[in-house]
Amino acid sequence: MTDMFVSLGTWNWLIFGLILMALELLAPGVFLFWLGLAAFLVGVLSFVFHPSWQMQILLFAIFAAAAVPLWRRLARPNPSANNSPFLNKRADALVGRVCTLEKPIVDGLGTVRIDDTVWRVAGPDAPAGSRVKIVQADGASLTVAAV
Repeated sequence: MTDMFVSLGTWNWLIFGLILMALELLAPGVFLFWLGLAAFLVGVLSFVFHPSWQMQILLFAIFAAAAVPLWRRLARPNPSANNSPFLNKRADALVGRVCTLEKPIVDGLGTVRIDDTVWRVAGPDAPAGSRVKIVQADGASLTVAAV
């Protein structure tokens, strides 16, 4: 067994790293890639410095353990980079918008057409055709105020 470790060299690590990265393509899970990268780095370092087999295995363990936090940092979603903050909150995107009443607001309820959707609105009584500003969104109902 020790003969196998003693014979570890640059090409063994480079081939092992490439095999692990190729296995990642066959069974994606973003885990084997980092182990393959660690093996590849050990291969490159063993080409330059010629460390002992114990040092090579230690370097592989260190690089593999360091790859996990690196991967977690890179894989973490960036909430500030969200281009669609109202993706699942369509009504919230309408707050502040001024529109025209389609049906009058009678007893506090009416409707307004925004783009291709008719929305139920609540607010002070107003005739059809009045301009109103959306001040609050609550589910499928909007609260409006006269402009």
